[in-house]
Amino acid sequence: MRIPVRALTATVAVAALVATAAASVATPALAFPATSKQTVINYLRSITGNHTVSGQHNKEPASAPGQYTQQAHDITGQWPGLWGGDMMFNSADVANRQRVVDQAKTEWANGSLVALTWHACSPTVGATCNFDGGVKTSISNAQFQQIVTGGTALNATWRSRMAAVVPYLRQLRDAGVPVLWRPFHEMNESWNWWGARPGANGGAKIYQQMKDYFDSQGLTNLIWVWNVQDNPAGGWAGYYPGAGYVDVVSLDAWYKNHPSSGDYQQIQAIAAGKPIALAEMGKVPTAALLDSQPKWTYFMIWSEQLRGSNSNAEIQNAYFLPRVYNQGEIRF
Repeated sequence: MRIPVRALTATVAVAALVATAAASVATPALAFPATSKQTVINYLRSITGNHTVSGQHNKEPASAPGQYTQQAHDITGQWPGLWGGDMMFNSADVANRQRVVDQAKTEWANGSLVALTWHACSPTVGATCNFDGGVKTSISNAQFQQIVTGGTALNATWRSRMAAVVPYLRQLRDAGVPVLWRPFHEMNESWNWWGARPGANGGAKIYQQMKDYFDSQGLTNLIWVWNVQDNPAGGWAGYYPGAGYVDVVSLDAWYKNHPSSGDYQQIQAIAAGKPIALAEMGKVPTAALLDSQPKWTYFMIWSEQLRGSNSNAEIQNAYFLPRVYNQGEIRF
């Protein structure tokens, strides 16, 4: 992205900082050992209010599950402290889920935390699907209630979809990799088939059912991340599945570049002391944001938005903020 003339001096200074910092971390980061999910939860609690982990999501294709973290490194000389991936939806990407899992193992071994989300196909369509009409789609309330009601055909279909993901998550469990698992993200939005359904029989119920099922499958490595988007309609607590089902409370910032003070307060009120995080952002955070909202434990920039919505100087500045931890700086 072209940098305005007024920013050139700052850019040169930041470039020098990048070179110095890259040299200082030239030695390999300490690999994370196999550990429990509680270790990561405790770590997030310990940095609450004083540090924030940098994160980068990697969307499709699943055949290149590290392409956007590579971009972050190309720009900053640093690897993000948190790698993000997806269990995906279309046929080519679902066929490459193993690559996503292998990348997650590599990122963990290199000293980064691991996050996964899942743009799941609606049970009303095929096991693989296009985004439009498959993930981004509307289903009736009656159909949704069938999905969350045992004994129905749609419930059986949905359970088979969850079962297909279990072996991949078990691989990460067996490798000792805790996963920040964020299902049914942006539960307060209507673009997805599971969203815009507040109340006990809505999004909260399908989230609870997944956790109960995955617990029964022995997936003890999952850190359950609940998520809403910064929709100005508010009322986010109406989608919350309860403290017993959530480890981290997170917000996606898309209506605004950065969450407002009201957003920050609403998320804290729901979290009631649990770690909070920015699970998706287009704009990288600034010093002013993290100084005024210091309890965000990590931020995740969304794939192509890294370069699409930020200058190199903005990205570099974010990665070298004193309170931001990158790969190699996270210590349990």
